[in-house]
Amino acid sequence: MQISRSVLIQNRLGLHARAAVKLVELAQSFDAVITVRNNEEKEATADSVMGLLMLESAQGETITIKVEGCEAEPAINAVCELIEHRFDEDE
Repeated sequence: MQISRSVLIQNRLGLHARAAVKLVELAQSFDAVITVRNNEEKEATADSVMGLLMLESAQGETITIKVEGCEAEPAINAVCELIEHRFDEDE
């Protein structure tokens, strides 16, 4: 099963190191391949902090999350929720 969803980055610092680590830790908890694509069509798998940082996704950018695997539905819901909740950062 493959699904995708677009989500807006709302936290002030965007997809920075601490946020990327949270996303990688969450992604690794699912039996699914999670890919993040930015507006410039750059892609990175969500199991690589460096790959996510190379996307240089900032506040106000919409990114696309693509998930493939047997846990695709719960994985995409969890990832989008993390991003929508600003990576649980206080701002």
